[in-house]
Amino acid sequence: MSPETDGEFITLARVVKTQGRRGEVAAEVHSDVPERFARGMKLIALGQQQDRRELEIEDLWPHKGLLVVKFRGVDTISEAEVLVGAELQVPRQERARLDPGWTYVSDLIGSQVFDHGREVGRIEDVQFGAGEAPLLIVADGAGKKFDVPFAEAYLEDVSVAGRQVRMNLPEGIFEVNAPVTAEEKQQQKKDEDAVAIKKRKVPLRPLR
Repeated sequence: MSPETDGEFITLARVVKTQGRRGEVAAEVHSDVPERFARGMKLIALGQQQDRRELEIEDLWPHKGLLVVKFRGVDTISEAEVLVGAELQVPRQERARLDPGWTYVSDLIGSQVFDHGREVGRIEDVQFGAGEAPLLIVADGAGKKFDVPFAEAYLEDVSVAGRQVRMNLPEGIFEVNAPVTAEEKQQQKKDEDAVAIKKRKVPLRPLR
């Protein structure tokens, strides 16, 4: 899978921190396409202020689940710090040709999710890094959101043209993966306060 941020560019990785003293950065890769990155490759860095600059990969190597990249012309820690948080992109027309069974995230967002034939909701986002499988952030008609693992074991069918993802999910997964709402957090706080008050009212027995 590979995420896509807009109609013109696709995001292949995101810079998470600086790495080393020569301007290297460590990036979280969002592409499972083999050999997607290479020396001499040109990337567009989308900064947090939505500014874009072109960079060329001088060197790269894997390190502890991340990809360390040395960009040509970025030679100090302070220059590398500017890139932290940036998305590393390529133009849409350069996105890799995918093998059968692979899907771009941009083709999933907005699709309806079905579980055992029952409509669950619409995909609003996809998150990486939480586990072996990406998480689909699915919102139902009432606006409640669920984290659904996009794992092959649960997948029945993906129709990009039909904007549908059909899955057979384990029973109870929506109760487990449903994020706590603001109302639920408020109620939990009230319950915790009530328990604390009750404990304070319990009389203490003298020690013998």
